[in-house]
Amino acid sequence: MDDKILLNKIADRDEEAFRIFVEKYHKLVLNVCNNILNNFDDAMDISQEVFIKIYESIESFRGDAKITTWLYRIAVNKSLNHLRSVKKRNRFTSLDLIFGNESKTPVPEDQELKPGENIELEENKKALYFALSKLPKKQSVAVSLSYFEDLSYKEISEIMTISVTEVGVLINRGKKKLHKIITEYYQKN
Repeated sequence: MDDKILLNKIADRDEEAFRIFVEKYHKLVLNVCNNILNNFDDAMDISQEVFIKIYESIESFRGDAKITTWLYRIAVNKSLNHLRSVKKRNRFTSLDLIFGNESKTPVPEDQELKPGENIELEENKKALYFALSKLPKKQSVAVSLSYFEDLSYKEISEIMTISVTEVGVLINRGKKKLHKIITEYYQKN
């Protein structure tokens, strides 16, 4: 079913249309939330909040942007708000919050890693998470959306409500800082 038709039906409170919409976009929203929160359970909760927000505010979607851009924006904002509220309650001890531990695409059985390769991969992930936790939040989000969600600078600018130029600056500075932090990480360990 076409997204515009789905949205119109959801605006008319058609629960079946909403169920179809959630099934179509749940994985996308869950991935974004999990990449920011690095906690699958929290990501599941926040993704549900995203769809509740959409159901409650469907009339506010003007159709100026793509539906996925609207979904990304809500998911990013809800996830960042969750992080802020968790930070205020001092419930986390690490800033290891940007990317989930699970890959977006499963590894085929015939290409599974050998034990030594798995240890190296885990160490590389640990270094990446550490480095990402040291970036300013806006840089982390921009880098995450670019490299792990494979979004264009234009899409990221719409999601983060900043200019395309600012997205480029955030990503370029983020990459430079990541390189420096990861290099220092390996020198110390």
